[in-house]
Amino acid sequence: MEVRDVKKLQRLMIVQDVSQRQLAVVAGYKTHTYMGKILRGEAKTLNTEPALRIAKFLGVGVEDLFLTKVSTIPDQNGRRNVSTRATLRSVNPKAQLVSV
Repeated sequence: MEVRDVKKLQRLMIVQDVSQRQLAVVAGYKTHTYMGKILRGEAKTLNTEPALRIAKFLGVGVEDLFLTKVSTIPDQNGRRNVSTRATLRSVNPKAQLVSV
């Protein structure tokens, strides 16, 4: 998943008094280093599970903070097929993960 808006994530952290280290723990990271890179804009992507945990902890929808990463992969005939590793079911406010 890709961070939609780093500044929005930072504002939520400030309003809710959440530190970088706390968010790293919530995400399941062993250290806070990668979370720091995300918050500085040096890294823009993260795996689905940490993104889901962060959104739930901050009390917002996953789609408010993150974009689903979509990639195009050529098939055997050279045609491009759009494939996603995961997509979010928008009808569910808890944003359940649906494998594609």
